[in-house]
Amino acid sequence: MNQNQNQSGQNQTISNPKTTQLQKTPQMNDRDFLNDCLATEKYITNAYSIALNEASHEALYQDLLSIYTEAQNEQRQLYNLMFKKGWYKLEQEDQQKLQQKHQQFYNYTTTQFPYGGGQLQ
Repeated sequence: MNQNQNQSGQNQTISNPKTTQLQKTPQMNDRDFLNDCLATEKYITNAYSIALNEASHEALYQDLLSIYTEAQNEQRQLYNLMFKKGWYKLEQEDQQKLQQKHQQFYNYTTTQFPYGGGQLQ
């Protein structure tokens, strides 16, 4: 895994080197197809998640849950493949920003939740 750094030494992106150089043409290439499949799987899992929340019949719920799990696993495999090939990059968040957000939500849970708030750690 390759981590690019900015001038202050903090990591900015997390990625792998591209394993296959693709030509930029009007035709779809392997990266485009995988990206399209990944977007479709994300859409499908979102739709199944909503259906699971609305299912009132237990057998239907179990069938939907099985299909949802399969679609979610496919989505993860596509993501892993794209990341492995260097076609999917992540940005590393600054530790100070993460701590600020944690404190913000911790404060929210202690002041907004009934009965003494949540137990975020």
